Amino acid sequence: MVAVSREVPAPADLGTDLIALPEGTPLRLDVQLESVMEGVYVTGTVHGRATGQCGRCLVEFEQDVVVDLQELYAYPGKRPDSVDDDEMPELEGDRLDLEPALRDAVVPALPFQPVCRDDCQGLCSECGARLADDPGHHHDVVDPRWSALQGLASDGGGAHEDRREPTGSRTDAQEEN
Repeated sequence: MVAVSREVPAPADLGTDLIALPEGTPLRLDVQLESVMEGVYVTGTVHGRATGQCGRCLVEFEQDVVVDLQELYAYPGKRPDSVDDDEMPELEGDRLDLEPALRDAVVPALPFQPVCRDDCQGLCSECGARLADDPGHHHDVVDPRWSALQGLASDGGGAHEDRREPTGSRTDAQEEN
């Protein structure tokens, strides 16, 4: 077994639209190469720094990424016929291409909905203000179904008289009985 530690630049498009490892940023690879019957078995970890945009408040943020990596590379001409090229890559002489394995490990490990903080409140649905900047932010929104009653409160209730009969009073029809 051979242990290898290297810093390499990140390939292009290593991520999603909201979060990715920018092209050329340093990636730290700590891998072990082990000769097995079928080829070379590569295991290890990848360390990098992703930049992204919060899915709730749209602020830019950075996040450390540490991902486990493992892949089996077949010796040239020794790949079993029953295995597709995509399932088991082949060594190219004494070299192996880690980029597809790196992409297969890193991209699914990135969050589907990245957030700057676990408790990020996002944006106000009314005006788009970032709620973390103004914790007391609110709007006095009246349900449109109640808007007709707002006029009653604004004129003090004096313009409309209470037309109900006082409790205990009788109408003429009730007195006749």
